[in-house]
Amino acid sequence: MKRRDFLRNTAVATAGISMAANAELFAQKQEIRKIFLTGGGYDLKTINYLISLTGKENPKICFLPTPMGDSDAYINKWFEIAKELPLQPFVQKVFISSAEQKTPFEETLLQMDAILVTGGNTLNAVALWKAHGIDVILRKAWEKGVVLSGPSAGAICWFEEGLSDSRPVNYTAVKGLGFLKGSNCPHYHTEAERRPLYLKMIEEGKLLPGYACDETAGLYFEGTQLKRVVAQNKADKAYKITKSRGKVVETALEPELI
Repeated sequence: MKRRDFLRNTAVATAGISMAANAELFAQKQEIRKIFLTGGGYDLKTINYLISLTGKENPKICFLPTPMGDSDAYINKWFEIAKELPLQPFVQKVFISSAEQKTPFEETLLQMDAILVTGGNTLNAVALWKAHGIDVILRKAWEKGVVLSGPSAGAICWFEEGLSDSRPVNYTAVKGLGFLKGSNCPHYHTEAERRPLYLKMIEEGKLLPGYACDETAGLYFEGTQLKRVVAQNKADKAYKITKSRGKVVETALEPELI
C-alpha cells in the first residue's frame, strides 16, 4: 500500500472512531430525565408503574426514607413490598456514622435505576440532603436517567416549593430541590384544609402555581415536561393550578388508570 493511501485510510478510520465516540457521548448526554410522583402512598400498583419507567426487567430501586427519619418500620415495609415485585431492593439511610457505612452516598445512589423517597417531613429531608451533598447527587442521578419518585414529601421535594405539614400548627410553604418548576400539593382532597389553603396561597403569591394530586393520582415528567397523568381509580385526579389576571385557576387533569 502506498504511503498516501495508508495515511488516507488511517485518517478515515480515525474519523470513524471519533464520530462513534462523539455519538456515544451525545447519547449519554441525552439520557431521559424522569420523575414520577404521587399524592399519597406507594403500593404494589404504583411501584409496578415505577418499575416500568426504568425500562429494566429487574431494576435496582433504592428506598430513601429521610423524610421519615430513616424509620425502621418504613424500611421493613419496603422490603416486605419488594418481595412481591420484580426488583432489587436497596435502602439508603442518612442517619448513619462513618463506622457503619463505608460506601459514599454517591456510589450507592448513582448505580440505581430508580430512587423512591418516602412521605414525611419535607423540610427536614431537604435540609439533611443539602448538609450531606445528597441534593447534588440526586440531580446527577436525574441527569443520568435514574427515575426519581415518591409520594407526599417524596413528591414535593422535586419541585421549587410546596404546601407541607413540616412545621408545627399549620401547613406552610417549604422549599424543595427545584428540579421541577413551580409548586406541589399532595393529599389534595384527603386532608380538608389542603385544597383551599393551596389555592389561597397561590392567589396571594405566597406559593408558585403548580400541581396538586389526590392520593393515587400520579404525574410523570420527562425533563420538566408533564408527559402522563395516572391514577388507580376514576375518583382520584391531578390538577394544574395557574393564575390568570390575579385569580387562581384550577384545571383537572384526567388520568389514565393503572
